[in-house]
Amino acid sequence: MRVPDLSTDAAVLRAALAWQVELGADEAIGETPVSRFEAAARPPPPVRQAAVAAAAPQAPAELTTEALAAGCGELAALRAAMAAFEGCALKKGARNLVFSDGNPAARVMVVGEAPGRDEDRAGLPFVGRSGQLLDRMLAAIGLSRRAEAPEAAVYVTNVLPWRPPQNRDPAADEVAMMLPFLHRHIALVAPDLLVAVGNSAARTLLGTTTGITRLRGHWAEWRGVPVMPMFHPAALLRNPELKRAAWADLLAVRKRLDGA
Repeated sequence: MRVPDLSTDAAVLRAALAWQVELGADEAIGETPVSRFEAAARPPPPVRQAAVAAAAPQAPAELTTEALAAGCGELAALRAAMAAFEGCALKKGARNLVFSDGNPAARVMVVGEAPGRDEDRAGLPFVGRSGQLLDRMLAAIGLSRRAEAPEAAVYVTNVLPWRPPQNRDPAADEVAMMLPFLHRHIALVAPDLLVAVGNSAARTLLGTTTGITRLRGHWAEWRGVPVMPMFHPAALLRNPELKRAAWADLLAVRKRLDGA
């Protein structure tokens, strides 16, 4: 007669379990108490720990915008780096990256705030009504973004390369995030002077909270480059009385270019 192995005989194990249930047992526990404190303190086996470490993917360190911008040695590389950058939420709602327009060899670089609806569609800065007015203003002092000669040319960009929803003002964190790209952009173009149009552009370049009404008409500097803050062309369309001040600022730019 076979002696049942209590450790493996299924029928015996089922009978023992049924007997314990009849006695009122509702939980399976061992004969020896388990200290949960000791179990928590006990380190995992070295082999398993090594296996987990080997299996875990090593995520590459994310580059900051400072590092990305600094690694760009030419405008084409900077444009590509900005187009590939996924850290700014504005990109998700924009149609196009608005990088620049005009002659990068120009002596004058114009910096605006951010693209609007027309700019977002075209992928170029200052192409709407305010951009057309800007072109006429610059033409009045002999400058054009279509000119080939650097002394007659102008190069145009914005603080932000993507359109904010509903043309709202750029948020401080958005500006701070994209600022290294703008700084690198200016450094690569190396203009003789900068024209900052509007509150956001002037404050960003000059690192001030002073409004454009007080800033305009007074020469400032960005890393040794002369900066002329001016009213944004959109403000001139809303308030034509500001055109007189804008014309005076343009004449100051022309005078500076002529070395007078």
